[in-house]
Amino acid sequence: MEKEQKKLSRKNFLSWGAGITSLLVLPSFFRSEKKKEPQKVKMLTQDGRLVEIDVENIPAQKQKIKDADVHTWVNKKTSSL
Repeated sequence: MEKEQKKLSRKNFLSWGAGITSLLVLPSFFRSEKKKEPQKVKMLTQDGRLVEIDVENIPAQKQKIKDADVHTWVNKKTSSL
C-alpha cells in the first residue's frame, strides 16, 4: 500500500510541472521594462559638420543618390574651402 501512495501518476507529474513552470515565469510579467536611451549615429552634413542623429529619425526607406549629385556635392564642398 505504501508504494502505491508514494507513486506519482503522470497526471500529477504534469500538473506539478505546469504549476512550477508558471511560478517561474510569473516574475517576468511583473518586471518593469527599462527605458532604453535612443541610439545615436554620427553623420556628416553637406557643409561638413559632424552631427549626431537619433536612429528613429532616419527614414527606413533609403533613396540611392545619383552620381551627378555626388559630383556637385563634392564641388560645393571644395569651393567653400
